[in-house]
Amino acid sequence: MGATVSAAALAAMPFEAFAQGRKILIMASSVDIPNFDPHVATGYAPAMLFRNTYDALVRVVGTPPEIKPGLATEWSVSEDQKRYEFKLNPSAKFQDGTPVTAEAVVYSFKRILKLERGPSWMINGIVSENGIKAIDAQTVAFELDAPFAPFLQVLPWMFIVNPAVVEANIGSDEGQVYLMTNTAGSGPFKMGRVLPGNMYEFIRVEDDWHEGGGNLQGAIWKIVREASTERMMIQRGEAHIALELYAEDMTALEGRPGVVNVIEPEYRTFSIKMNTAKGPLADKNLRKAISYAYNYQAMLDASGPAELMVGPLPTGIFGHDPELAVYRQDMEKAKEFLAKSEYKDGGFTLSVIHATGYENQRRWSLILLEALKALNIELDIRPATWPDTVAAAQSPDTMPDFMCLFQTANYADPDNIAYAAYHSSRNGQWQNPVYNNPEVDKLIEAARVETDETKRAQLYQQFQELIVEDAPDIFGVLEKRKLGMRDSVKNFVFTPVAANAIELLPLSLD
Repeated sequence: MGATVSAAALAAMPFEAFAQGRKILIMASSVDIPNFDPHVATGYAPAMLFRNTYDALVRVVGTPPEIKPGLATEWSVSEDQKRYEFKLNPSAKFQDGTPVTAEAVVYSFKRILKLERGPSWMINGIVSENGIKAIDAQTVAFELDAPFAPFLQVLPWMFIVNPAVVEANIGSDEGQVYLMTNTAGSGPFKMGRVLPGNMYEFIRVEDDWHEGGGNLQGAIWKIVREASTERMMIQRGEAHIALELYAEDMTALEGRPGVVNVIEPEYRTFSIKMNTAKGPLADKNLRKAISYAYNYQAMLDASGPAELMVGPLPTGIFGHDPELAVYRQDMEKAKEFLAKSEYKDGGFTLSVIHATGYENQRRWSLILLEALKALNIELDIRPATWPDTVAAAQSPDTMPDFMCLFQTANYADPDNIAYAAYHSSRNGQWQNPVYNNPEVDKLIEAARVETDETKRAQLYQQFQELIVEDAPDIFGVLEKRKLGMRDSVKNFVFTPVAANAIELLPLSLD
């Protein structure tokens, strides 16, 4: 697909004019893609890039989420749930035309483990370097260090890289510099023009090995900083899918010709994380005071279709306790815990960052401002882009006092939220910048390898109680996913995990 239109022109051009008879899907998002390395980057925008330019052994599809063939056409599991064997599709090939082999799978998993970034946390303590073997060119086996109930569910996020391309650009960092802005995958789309902060172009690979699929020739990931602009782009036919809309946007789009509203439940938590390692919020009594001062009902009222979180796990997921005793606004208790803290008189300023363009996060930060005022504490509210948020999470020194974060489950198991958001090995990552509690770590580690469901549920019960007692977050809301879509988009199937990391291959345009 040739580049015939400038990025500046694209910003104001209806997709009908840009596409010029071609099947080009335009997606409007406020989130940039800071890194193209599937073994390093996390977040929904990178996940969208990965699941379209790379492949994993298996895919996740539909509601409820089901595991379907990806690079692997079939697999078997031993009775003790420790050995998994996968047969690769002999037609699978990387974008340079070379075959995807079992050795490439082994290479990719070893790279994931070595880098200890990106998706490595999902298999930490489960897969080790010596436990991955290429049986033959099309067969790969995993001998797990311990049984892991959601093993198949994490595999869609373990993307396979082309060893030849990575080795040719290995440098001194396992190819991380190269893969920050280049891809080395087998996916149905390759990257075209890349203009950070503006747009990312996806081009359908010619002579691609994937069977079936829709009629898309390409796609544009267009960065749009305001939800209201996304809404207008959908309304005017300047985009096919809008990814960050609010309740008022959905109401405004209701009944508009050519527009389809998608409002679906998913395992998507929102919390306001506190800097438990440095500054005033290292004081647990102050964290509890703030947790009791926060107006949760006001948060819910400002959220649209949503429900309040009951502790750290999303409602309905295995092990969640809907009867868990959690914080709700109680100013007497807030003042009681403030008096127990080192900061009983207030008189200082804390800081919070929220995502640029996310009106709901700005509103929830204003509710925090009001709660802190009642404790004689001021709040500095600052918007931040996604790359800036990721950078701020790197250490206690760079993290503000509060950080607003959505986390969408990559797999439908409590391990996803528990490990990513609360295990200390994730410190320095956006899901868990600083929180570290050895007792919590032990519970998470025990639960992920427990095969008895009753015992596993008990471990997650203890985990939830301990997290609430520690008060590292203001547990916020579970919002329904809200997507705006043109009715010309065909074959879209909602999946409640990584719901806005759109998989392009199945889609068609009328």
